[in-house]
Amino acid sequence: MQTIREVLRLKYTNGLTTRQIQTITKVSKSSVANYLKIYTKLEANLDEVLALDDKNLESLFFVKNRTTASSIITKYLQHPDWKEIRTELSKKGMTRHLLWEEHKEKNPNLYSYSQFNRYYKQFINTLNPSMRQVHFAGDKLFIDYSGLTMPIVNKNTGEISKAQIFVSVLGMSGYTFVHATDSQSTKDFILSHTLAFTFYGGVPNILVPDNLKAAVISHKRGVVKLNESYADMGNHYGVVIEPARPYKPQDKSKAELGVKAIQRWILMKLRHHTFFSVDELNEKINELLDGYNNKIIRRLGKSRSELFEELDKPMLHPLRANNYVYKEFRTATVGVDYHVELTGSGYSVPFKYMGKKVELMYTSTSVSINFEGNIIASHPRLHQAYEDSTLREHMPSEHEYQHEKWNSRRILNWASSIGIYTTALIEAIIQSKSHQVRAYRDCIAILSFTKRYDKEEFEKMSSVAYEFKMYKIGSIESMLKSA
Repeated sequence: MQTIREVLRLKYTNGLTTRQIQTITKVSKSSVANYLKIYTKLEANLDEVLALDDKNLESLFFVKNRTTASSIITKYLQHPDWKEIRTELSKKGMTRHLLWEEHKEKNPNLYSYSQFNRYYKQFINTLNPSMRQVHFAGDKLFIDYSGLTMPIVNKNTGEISKAQIFVSVLGMSGYTFVHATDSQSTKDFILSHTLAFTFYGGVPNILVPDNLKAAVISHKRGVVKLNESYADMGNHYGVVIEPARPYKPQDKSKAELGVKAIQRWILMKLRHHTFFSVDELNEKINELLDGYNNKIIRRLGKSRSELFEELDKPMLHPLRANNYVYKEFRTATVGVDYHVELTGSGYSVPFKYMGKKVELMYTSTSVSINFEGNIIASHPRLHQAYEDSTLREHMPSEHEYQHEKWNSRRILNWASSIGIYTTALIEAIIQSKSHQVRAYRDCIAILSFTKRYDKEEFEKMSSVAYEFKMYKIGSIESMLKSA
């Protein structure tokens, strides 16, 4: 056996030829060639083979069936606990080389660093694809919707709608949250996030959603434009949002495999149930979700719940004291009446901002109006169309308004140039508003129809509109089109 070790050492360490090895070892040329041929077929590391005792070495070179070479070497070697190695590598700053050095100190006979990497790779290849990726504890939360929906039956009409299934998966532990909603709207999407954060008891560093419309407006050439409401939620929780790259399935493999697992272990088990609301569906999902998270992962010997408690949970950032309140955003131009329109209602801003572009940020209960990053007005949200919220401090004095481009005198002069009924109609519209300036925009829009319609026809329409108190722009335009 010592001769075989010498042959291998001279060939692969010293780089000698077969003839040179024959001369030194006094072994026939054919025997040297045979030993080298057998070693090549073993596909084993030289240090590992040289470290074997005589009995195991003989098993490799003198038995007819050498398929057991790998098991002989593996049995002989003392491997680290690869599950523990994988866990340690989930900690930021940890490297394989440092782990190898630490294990080398404990076991001086441990193989080389290159072999350490090779055996670790072999272990990783036994895991499913999502577990093979390097994830840090508490770092990323992968998010997607299941392509498989669940039917919801309306008790009153029998109509069937499709509940959307939101799935989030923590990168390191695979700990999974599932939530059913009526739609994939931004509002429902964000609701699922807030419930997920509560479920996990904290927030990760990074959210990795797919390129859903609820999350991403555009994602081209590495430039991402997020939905404003979704970005605002991320700011509230202090989490970074990095959508998966289009056409890069490796970016979202964790979410995709999580979705497939949920479809198999939860949704398929509920396929024969009839649900009459998403709340009822979520109750059943929650019952099955614990079972899924508590299943033992065979290759790791632990459940997702155990891995979550051990790895991810300690690294999550604490939740904010207050949950995120859903907000929507839009831009608008302040009209000549120093109001902005939102879903049919008007909200005032200080008179000096007339004609400026502003940003509206609104919830179900409030409206904030911003100009260049500063809040210039706040109002309670109005839910009935054609209502106005006008603050007295925003109103101009009559003297100030007379110096503006539009005022009541100019509007009435324009109306009188068309006819008496048009003048009467415009006066009635002005008087119908609590503050006459609020009528200016409607009056200007109505009078502008004379650029497209004959003035005589317009005067006839005005008489009818005045008689029947039809003051809405849409009603007047319909009358002109049908004339």
